[in-house]
Amino acid sequence: MLPPIHRRDFLAGTAAAGAAVALSPASHAAPTAARPLNPVPKSPTDRVRLGDTGIEVSLIGIGTGSNGVNQASNQTKLGLKEFTRVIRHAFDSGIRFFDVADQYGSHTYLREALKGIPRDQYAIQTKTHARDYKEAKSHLERYRMELGVDYVDTLLLHCMTTADWPEQNAGAMEYISEAKDQGLVRAHGTSCHGMDPLRTSARHPWVEVDLARVNPEGAVMDSADPADVTEQLRAMHDAGKGVIGMKICGNGQFKEPERRDASLRFVFSLGFVDAIVVGLESPAQIDDLLARAETALDFARTQRA
Repeated sequence: MLPPIHRRDFLAGTAAAGAAVALSPASHAAPTAARPLNPVPKSPTDRVRLGDTGIEVSLIGIGTGSNGVNQASNQTKLGLKEFTRVIRHAFDSGIRFFDVADQYGSHTYLREALKGIPRDQYAIQTKTHARDYKEAKSHLERYRMELGVDYVDTLLLHCMTTADWPEQNAGAMEYISEAKDQGLVRAHGTSCHGMDPLRTSARHPWVEVDLARVNPEGAVMDSADPADVTEQLRAMHDAGKGVIGMKICGNGQFKEPERRDASLRFVFSLGFVDAIVVGLESPAQIDDLLARAETALDFARTQRA
């Protein structure tokens, strides 16, 4: 465990690191040795590791924030009974990774859906919009109560939009780091909206996990060119960060089966996206995704051969 760090030193160090990352061109960043690509999992529910965090999740996680805003989402609008049916079907199908957020209003729903299942059988990822120390502390205390858990596996700064997010969120980062030392959080990181914050996250040492929008069409992504995004995700992988993909189906835009299949093949073939989270709203959607993912993994293995 790292020795305690004083608040003033943390804030100064974070601001300096953030400014350096934000102002330095990517070409001037210290090179990181390339890591081997991840092995292709045998099945969509295989346990995979998030970078160097030591956290294991199922390759496919279920999101609860489709059109999530004002503490509601498509999933919570199903009502508790149907929400629970979907989550239990996911769990019974082998999915062990659940993505929630205060913004989605899904904490208490997930608590009820997973009631009775041992805590070590699943991983929870949640997110905060807190910027300062006090707010982040208040948020995590409430989140743990709403979720009915002693700890969360990954806690992300939600929706970073500017390159200088480490300066803007230094107080929250300080508390979250302390929470990790106390065992209340296992790993911390970001979700980003925009290439500038994504580049910062790829190089900032505080980020242990990143939730990134990725698909082959550039739909609802930080850049219309997928190569811009995948370059940063590869850099994260090489730095030992956990990389979790989202918007795999373009936030629901990929209605045609062939587009969904192509996106799964693309993401699984990259070799540096550790896991994916997909917002699902019914047992039928879960079964369909798992079947398509099985075929996409077969494709990825042939590509790697």
